[in-house]
Amino acid sequence: MNAELLLMFTLARDRAYLFAHPECELTPEEQSRYEEAITQRVGGVPAQYITGHQEFWGMDFIVSPAVLIPRPETEHVIETVLQLNKETVNGGRASSPGSAASIVDVGTGSGCIALALAKELPDTEIHATDISSAGLEVAQANAARHQLDKRIHFHYADLLQGFGPATFDFVISNPPYVGESEVDQVQLQVRAFEPRNAVFAGPTGLEVIERLIPQAHTTLRSGGWLVMEISGTIANAIKSLLAEWNQVQITNDLQGIPRVASAQKR
Repeated sequence: MNAELLLMFTLARDRAYLFAHPECELTPEEQSRYEEAITQRVGGVPAQYITGHQEFWGMDFIVSPAVLIPRPETEHVIETVLQLNKETVNGGRASSPGSAASIVDVGTGSGCIALALAKELPDTEIHATDISSAGLEVAQANAARHQLDKRIHFHYADLLQGFGPATFDFVISNPPYVGESEVDQVQLQVRAFEPRNAVFAGPTGLEVIERLIPQAHTTLRSGGWLVMEISGTIANAIKSLLAEWNQVQITNDLQGIPRVASAQKR
């Protein structure tokens, strides 16, 4: 699959073209570029960093080593937010004119969460923060490519720094949640090539989330929601950290692994 993907990248053709033209021979230049791409992949470089692209929520995203590669599991975060927003609107909150939901994506990276929600919720006000200026450049480029740059307000900030109390209806994040003690369990290509501060939070994996939860509580309006991607390793600890919140729920991914934590501010 990697060989096929990199050949599509080299030729700037889709998969159907490869199968429709089996007689096609690569030019010396194409052969050289293909071999270079294969060499990088054999060396462990993720295919997405070689091609510069990754699909998420049916959208094509630019990716670089400055940002975490979007993963299918993170789509469960989008699904959770959409469901909670639907229930909120049907329940009578944020449904009157001029009171559309306000959302912030904390640690936006490539911008995949913010852009997916901007696509699905055209009336919402969306903000996105990141502590990496290089990451924000990637997110802003993606927003421009999808003509969503006027919809999303990007902020160079550490978590929710700079936002006042009761600002948002949703605080959403795919924060670093892997502990340093789990480093040997993480795929080599993730350890070696993806941004370390987007993967590892500290010794336990809870360090960033422990800072995010109280900040989210302050910046959320009454009845607002915190939605985070997590791992099964920290699921029980997350429940304890959210003990003072309402409707705490852990949602599993398709493999049955705890993947999304959601909680409502009292």
